[in-house]
Amino acid sequence: MALASEARVSSTAWAEQLAWRGLRMGLRPLQSITTAPAALFMMALAAMLLRHPDVAFYEIDRVAFLLLVIGLATRAVVTRRRVVVVERATWPMLGLTLLAVASLIGQPFDHETWALVAAKFIVPFSLFHLAALAFSEERWRRQFEVFALFVLAYLCFTSIAFMIGAHSLIFPRFILDESLGHHADRARGPLLQAVANGVSLNLLGLLALHSFIRGRIRGLKAVALLASLPVAIMATMTRAVWLSFAISIAFLIWRSRDRKLRRICLGVAIAGIIGLLLTLTFDDQRGALADRIQELGPVDYRQAVFAGGWQMFLEKPLTGWGVNQMPLELARHVSGYREKELYPHNTYLELLVEHGVFGLALYAWLMWEIFRLGRGPVPRAERSGLLSQQFHAMWPVLLGVYWVNAVVVVMNYQFVNGLLFTMAGMLAAQRRRAAEELARDRSPLLQTPCAVA
Repeated sequence: MALASEARVSSTAWAEQLAWRGLRMGLRPLQSITTAPAALFMMALAAMLLRHPDVAFYEIDRVAFLLLVIGLATRAVVTRRRVVVVERATWPMLGLTLLAVASLIGQPFDHETWALVAAKFIVPFSLFHLAALAFSEERWRRQFEVFALFVLAYLCFTSIAFMIGAHSLIFPRFILDESLGHHADRARGPLLQAVANGVSLNLLGLLALHSFIRGRIRGLKAVALLASLPVAIMATMTRAVWLSFAISIAFLIWRSRDRKLRRICLGVAIAGIIGLLLTLTFDDQRGALADRIQELGPVDYRQAVFAGGWQMFLEKPLTGWGVNQMPLELARHVSGYREKELYPHNTYLELLVEHGVFGLALYAWLMWEIFRLGRGPVPRAERSGLLSQQFHAMWPVLLGVYWVNAVVVVMNYQFVNGLLFTMAGMLAAQRRRAAEELARDRSPLLQTPCAVA
């Protein structure tokens, strides 16, 4: 009996050890993804940039996003930090998301519609708040900066390779697939849309200028990267992208208080002029640029679409038509085009038609709160970091690039939205750190009268 009892005890202990060992092995992947929050975040952004839209594993961006949420939430619980900190910008974001989700309730499930809602609202809303957890330290913000520079170099290389006809150098290969996306005759990059590619180049290019000022990139690498930027912008063959890039560089030359930044921007402008002159020496490129400048078809199309969209808004000014209902309905409100679906090509018009006046008001509120983040103070320890005062000065320019291009395209691209709202989330977290530093600085002064009493 004693031997049997000892055997049962030993078998129970062995089973418990085996269970604990299995639990540790099962939790090891979760532990690994919580130790490198910045790398996890950048993996998700890379998946949003490079995802293939038409293969069996195209949900890889959703998988990466889910891993990001799980990893950062777990890290917050372990380190006893709040997972979500409510900001002023949280409320309009939440309102827009609820409006979009409410319009889908009761409708048959459509994967494309939910993907659009995720790209425009859910993913940016999440990345804005998760950025505070992933980039709470300067070393992790430096990793984000390096990631942004590598992405810029990749997008510049891909765009220039497409422009000069070196298609064998372009990766991934689906960029060349004319059956996918839009603007197959332009440098559209992995986003498969020339405007989205141009906005990404412009935003990342401004970040590269900021990095150069701080000495994060230097020498021939910096010269090559900044000189290739205007050429890559030109390769998109998109007038709105050209205009926003020219305005952003001119604004920095005119308004920036940093002489070094003004000189660098002037150098970028000169490189762009030289690149344009060299491009005009080739007959095919000269013809393509001339045709693109003189092309009136897109202008006429947008005028017709804007008029039809305005008519739709007047029919339902308060409630709106709902998410992704505009393409079919717009075709019925616009004459002269045989397509069964027409797209607004304007972020603000789409918000107005889909969600009414209230939706556009929420979006305007959101953009105002995002803009205000650049006015916050900079903690002493971060004055030479990524979110320095110089970055705050460039923040309105970054937003201006986004706003100008939103006039000619609907910003439903995950990477573009994710990039912008990630930086906004970093600024929001920095403002909280600055407020905490100010409170610590004031606390001895507040305690002095008590000590004297």
